Amino acid sequence: MDTYTPPNASSGVRHGMVTVPTDRADAAVLSSSLNAMASVVVAPRMKPALEPLARSLRDAPVVNRDGYQYFVHGVTDGIPPLEPDVLRSVIDGINDRVDLEGVDVLIAPEAMGIHHATALSLAADVPFAVVRKRSYGFDDEIAVHQETSYGESELYLNGVDAGDRVVVIDDVYSSGGTIEAVCGALERADAEIIDVVTVLRRVDVDRPDLEHEVASVLDVRVIDGQVEVSESN
Repeated sequence: MDTYTPPNASSGVRHGMVTVPTDRADAAVLSSSLNAMASVVVAPRMKPALEPLARSLRDAPVVNRDGYQYFVHGVTDGIPPLEPDVLRSVIDGINDRVDLEGVDVLIAPEAMGIHHATALSLAADVPFAVVRKRSYGFDDEIAVHQETSYGESELYLNGVDAGDRVVVIDDVYSSGGTIEAVCGALERADAEIIDVVTVLRRVDVDRPDLEHEVASVLDVRVIDGQVEVSESN
């Protein structure tokens, strides 16, 4: 391996891989070079299992919705078609972030939480229930009101018993309105919320603090019509 010797160094003492100069001018050159090296920040490498998801997001089209930069992706919209390797990437990421041991039911809000809960249910052998946007009129049905960035509606929780250990799974954490409504319904049902997880988290919008911590697989932001992606902490 090459050692570093400052330009025009006339003399110096070698320490490890760097020749430390005794000349004051050469020492200044070395100090400047080392400072420049220290200032380089290397972005953390994304886990290979998440690359299919990240790559597909970077290629996602972006549309303008009344000034809101909205990316269109199979995870959040069902179009373009969601490739199997991308869905596997989603499930790998979720499995890294939540512990499904002892979980009784996965809870998926209609509509874009359903396909993720389905895939996770098959992988983990845990049943799932859908929080619907329509009422069935059951005696123990719980209705809640949700407000999101795109509108508001009613949600209806069925199929969860008191004491059930549940994990909530949805496509994206943006305004937090859906998550807040679903968790409120589960609390009214006396279920135990073990985890809340989303595939994506928008980090370029204001998100309120929620009572329940939300884990996400990838952070996304839209800058100049392009989707930027990083692994969530």
